[in-house]
Amino acid sequence: MVGSRVLALGHYQPPKILTNADLEQMVDTTDEWIRSRVGIKTRHVAAEDESVSDMATKAAEHALANAGLTGADIDFVIVATCTALDRSPNMASRVAAAVGARTPAAIDVNTACSGFPHAMALADQSIRTGSATKALVIGVEKLTDFADWTDRTTCVLVGDGAGAAVVVASEEPEISPVVWGSVPEMGRAVRIEAPSNTFAQEGQSVYRWATTTLPEVALQVCERAGVKPEELGAVVLHQANLRIIEPLARKIGAVNAVIAKDVVDSGNTSAASIPLALSKLVERGEIEKGSPVLLFAFGGGLSYAGQIINCP
Repeated sequence: MVGSRVLALGHYQPPKILTNADLEQMVDTTDEWIRSRVGIKTRHVAAEDESVSDMATKAAEHALANAGLTGADIDFVIVATCTALDRSPNMASRVAAAVGARTPAAIDVNTACSGFPHAMALADQSIRTGSATKALVIGVEKLTDFADWTDRTTCVLVGDGAGAAVVVASEEPEISPVVWGSVPEMGRAVRIEAPSNTFAQEGQSVYRWATTTLPEVALQVCERAGVKPEELGAVVLHQANLRIIEPLARKIGAVNAVIAKDVVDSGNTSAASIPLALSKLVERGEIEKGSPVLLFAFGGGLSYAGQIINCP
């Protein structure tokens, strides 16, 4: 085995839905204002007693069922999140216990919205080097715990949910080498910091950076994978803003790709957004099996990461 591949995906979203009309009753905003700026119509909100690890476990169980595996088959659990309330034990160890993994490595990754492609890269590298054989890679967030419900520029964005992937060894690499990095001088552009501990961002700065810089980096991901943009079967970007997602796909020339637009129904779910959107597309049969799929995210730090996988 010289590579790894995504064997199966799964996802979970809380049943409660918060609409733009609901937000109109909570803060000075309108449905038109929200949709015209970010494209969001609805978002899912976890129950007060529903934890990050609860949602991660449900997505993991969905992915394991789709893979035809059990937790006992997994020897690496990695959870990408920035909204865990507890410092220890970490979310990965809680998920590992919940799914019945036996002696797995269990680590959390916090690069906020870019967490899932970072975690995917670590799983791929661990399997390639023989440190793991079957990995459970999860992105999960409960951003509503950290929303400032008086700030109409941020509270309209956030949603809760989780997505998961089962990654296994393969004879041919089906996950490309990662392209990752950060912009240290913009490290506080997206943040959840004490003492307020609420989600805040420099929205215009992030938007300008994303729309001018990200297309070039996304093309680097394609080049490193040896895939031309017009060969992409799907583009699954971090679901932050429809006004970023659609132009980026056009700029890189992904003319034949399905473009994930789960942000419309789910809002910004940070590290969960890519696996959540991808799992839904695959479940609905909207991506051809085996076709190359671009995963790319950016977020707090200001960190970014991306790779191309073959659709399971």
